Amino acid sequence: QVQLVESGGGLVQAGGSLRLSCAVSGSTFSADAMGWYRQAPGQQRELVARIGWSGTTNYADSVKGRFTISRDNVKKTVYLQMNNLKPEDTAVYYCNRPYVPFGSWGQGTQVTVSS
Repeated sequence: QVQLVESGGGLVQAGGSLRLSCAVSGSTFSADAMGWYRQAPGQQRELVARIGWSGTTNYADSVKGRFTISRDNVKKTVYLQMNNLKPEDTAVYYCNRPYVPFGSWGQGTQVTVSS
């Protein structure tokens, strides 16, 4: 069974930075594309960044130029470097495969950006 453990969230002022981590176990990982999603209160979960098995990346327009997704296939970990954070980035952040998620989700990590 796949397990996803997100960490690294917190409270930060607008303009600040955070680095999220997601440790993955129970999957081949290196053969899987991975992504970061976020869900703000009252809103649907949205995919904000994804990285292919080869390292190709893609971002939602709302985070392009500010967020960077990366992966370490040895550590089976995916990262999200978030710079120049804005209050609208406040959400719970989750990792999972993009578009065809694993059946289970992690607990997520809360990111709160104050203005």
